[in-house]
Amino acid sequence: MPWMETDKITQRRDFVFLASKPGANKRELIRRFGISPPTAYKWLERYRKEGLPGLEDRSRRPAGQPNKSCPEVERKVLELRRKHDCWGARKLRRLLQNAGEKELPSATTVHNIIRRAGLLGQGSRPCVAPRSFERSQPNELWQMDFKGHFEMAGSKRCHPLTACDDHSRFNLILKACEDERTSTVQECLLSCFGKYGLPWAILCDNGSPWGRGFGAASELEAWLLRLGVETIHGRPLHPQTQGKEERFHQTLKHELLGRTTLWRDLEHCDREFARFRETYNHVRPHRSLDLDCPADRYRASERALPATIPHCLSFYGEAEQVRKVKSKGDLMFKGRSFFIGRAFIGESVAINQFDDLRWEVFYCWKSLGMIDLSRATKPRNNYNALLAPPGRLGVQGEQEAHLKSVNHVP
Repeated sequence: MPWMETDKITQRRDFVFLASKPGANKRELIRRFGISPPTAYKWLERYRKEGLPGLEDRSRRPAGQPNKSCPEVERKVLELRRKHDCWGARKLRRLLQNAGEKELPSATTVHNIIRRAGLLGQGSRPCVAPRSFERSQPNELWQMDFKGHFEMAGSKRCHPLTACDDHSRFNLILKACEDERTSTVQECLLSCFGKYGLPWAILCDNGSPWGRGFGAASELEAWLLRLGVETIHGRPLHPQTQGKEERFHQTLKHELLGRTTLWRDLEHCDREFARFRETYNHVRPHRSLDLDCPADRYRASERALPATIPHCLSFYGEAEQVRKVKSKGDLMFKGRSFFIGRAFIGESVAINQFDDLRWEVFYCWKSLGMIDLSRATKPRNNYNALLAPPGRLGVQGEQEAHLKSVNHVP
């Protein structure tokens, strides 16, 4: 759709940020943002010549910045500190550097300026960060979760849904939701995919709507597989697996949620979330990124959201057998019943022979597990487990635990 009047500067900024990346597909981005090519190239040219001020309707900022005296630098430091009172000296110094300050003070000097003005004590506590692992490129992995809900006026609840890119820490979704249902997450993801493209995988926890526990797939996971996106679940009771999401939630709480005493409604939440997200992605220096902003490291995915979500049957061109999953999440094969998962009820799966006694079961492109007739000993009215797919460990035990629950085995 065309520029949104209520947030057109953010829309322009998002477009030029994505389109300016090396190798960016400008024609595809123009289509995603719903703007005309002349408009797109006009803002790219203004951004190239003037930077972010060029994206304003009428910019009054001077083209150059003369040398500033020490008192002027001090004034700027204090102004930044009052605006971002949760940020420390290194982040504020980086803001001065990004703004082109010629008389750039050291981080120690910035700290002393803040101390003399009596503005210390409002920043975040320094901590030793755990060892972090990250993907080598943007969109290889996203992390996604709900931040714990909070109350709004009238005893209503807001459920903030968040997603960030593992490589760049770029926040992709920060949405105020009225619930945590699968359909709500799908709606937010479709909007995000339409703007940023598709990731290869999404890391999330095992709770609803991401998973069903015991290693069983969820409706959301099956839906993502049809889009070519794998769902990776963190270890139960180990939130550090999603460390970047957890850290984002801490920042959100410290710099926004804990500082606002009254939230009127979801629209009010979304307005404040949009301001916070703009600052987090494009202004706030990130220590784990060598004080770059997440936007400095992120670029849009080359995998665009398809016009229609593919049907699972479109993946099974060379399949030896195709079977439909029955109403309890199982299917019959060679006279025995195998549990596939309730997420796949009514869906078709492909079954390809692996060796004399084993067949591999696929949903779309993803291997769900192995049928092993030599180990399928359950009677007809009970379910046999799929064994772990080749190259995967740890799935079998979770599957068997789930089968005990559905078979009522103590």
